[in-house]
Amino acid sequence: MPCSERRLTYSTVSYCVNEGKSMKVRNSITPQGEKLTNVQLGNQWNNIDWKKPEKHVNRLQIRITKAVKECKWYLVKRLQYLLTHSYYAKLLATRKPTQNTGKRTAGVDGETWSSPETKMKAALSLTDKKYVAKPLKRVYIEKHGSNKKRPLGIPTMYDRAMQSLYALALEPIAEATGDRTSFGFRKFRSTHDACEQVFFCLCRENSPEWILEGDIKGCFDNISHQWLIDNIHMDKSILKQFLKAGYVFDRQLFSTEAGTPQGGIISPILANITLDGIEKLLADKYHKKTKSGKQNSRRAANYKVNFSRYADDFIVTAKTEEIAKEVKELIKIFLKDRGLELSDEKTLITHIDNGFDFLGWNFRKYKGKLLVKPSKKSIEKVTEKISDIIKTGKAWKQEHLIDALNPVIIGWTNYHQSAVSSETFHKMDYRIWNMLWHWAKRRHPRKSKHWIARKYWHRVGKRNWVFSDENRKLRYLSDTKIIRHARLKLDMNPYLDKEYFVLRKLKQKAKKLTEMADKVWDKVKKICIPATETMTNNCCPI
Repeated sequence: MPCSERRLTYSTVSYCVNEGKSMKVRNSITPQGEKLTNVQLGNQWNNIDWKKPEKHVNRLQIRITKAVKECKWYLVKRLQYLLTHSYYAKLLATRKPTQNTGKRTAGVDGETWSSPETKMKAALSLTDKKYVAKPLKRVYIEKHGSNKKRPLGIPTMYDRAMQSLYALALEPIAEATGDRTSFGFRKFRSTHDACEQVFFCLCRENSPEWILEGDIKGCFDNISHQWLIDNIHMDKSILKQFLKAGYVFDRQLFSTEAGTPQGGIISPILANITLDGIEKLLADKYHKKTKSGKQNSRRAANYKVNFSRYADDFIVTAKTEEIAKEVKELIKIFLKDRGLELSDEKTLITHIDNGFDFLGWNFRKYKGKLLVKPSKKSIEKVTEKISDIIKTGKAWKQEHLIDALNPVIIGWTNYHQSAVSSETFHKMDYRIWNMLWHWAKRRHPRKSKHWIARKYWHRVGKRNWVFSDENRKLRYLSDTKIIRHARLKLDMNPYLDKEYFVLRKLKQKAKKLTEMADKVWDKVKKICIPATETMTNNCCPI
């Protein structure tokens, strides 16, 4: 039968086009992205119902947490194996590095998983069999306010997915065994929770007066590999691959003898597990329990030692300077076993009346009353950032400048919204006004002040001098209301007590929404208030 009379199928067309010879798939002229297998993989990824993988993985993580609480480590190991070999866990592990801010940054192999087909292929190819981690790409980023540079290691996309997969199995263990007053890189915990904990320890009249401000020198870069291998509950062969991968800088390969790479997905969890135990060390020394198992409050009152940590920054309170120095020596011994040491430059012992900085806030007592304000460094940093934007936008239109400034202003005010920030917000408004006035005068050197003011500043509602145009206006920092942050219950676990954390988050959002609702209601009242009685009768007949 001639080719023209045959039934036109894919194989028939291939046979005819190729002069009577069957065509091989690798010789196809169809573009790679349009091949049937790739299209099917892309559709498979796009049609995933992500609630199912999340529910499945969360169920296994809850089981791991319960097994850790009951000290059934053999069961923990079996459940970890189930999780790391689960299809759903591999999907979530592949999704994570393709959604974060570094998704377009490639490792040494130059690959980025940008299409649904490549993501699905990657998820199906994740395996621990014969796994060898590739070296990291080393880059250096600037430290704010310092000439030093911070090393950053960028793994390949495949290695990031593998780290994400094993982080899913390790995180429940870190949460169940972690210090109660550790807040960095943990689920449902934030810098604001750390701030509230420190405030709680120092706010009373009889609170401790001396503070040890601790900072660990090169924490991520110096953690002992041997300590991690001996103490981390995960597959040792995979952990060794993560730790011993090495890095490439300036086209040269270097080995890694210590530390976890800053930039790795699993690195914060490893660092947290390494530093967990300081709280217990101090509690055993200064808060010895009674025979009934309760904390000896009389002994605790003699020392007033409290601990709070966020990542590698921590503070310890003490009744006297001598106790603070003793605590410092204890922590030095604790860190030495893990290959770490305190930074002499940043580790200080301070009196509460002189104040100290922690996580961008300044904690200080004024006439016996503790106030938490934005720190000078934080104020200078945001001022410099706003100044740089205005200098860069010398030739921008007013609307573009407003669009660039508003996110910075909103982000900074939201961060300091729970502190004593009202006075600082007003001062920042004044600084920004001065910078914008110089910006406007530079654009129109021959125009009068009144002309410049009329062009760029307008009346909005009851407020004059609002930097605005027809469609948008610059946010005032002083418009942000102060909303206190609720203190966290330290014994709650994010896997076993998820309802508590969800409800807590909703309550905090409701507080902020109440502020927005009040503003909207004020505007609605102005629109709805009738101008005359006749209008009321016409609009709302009874």
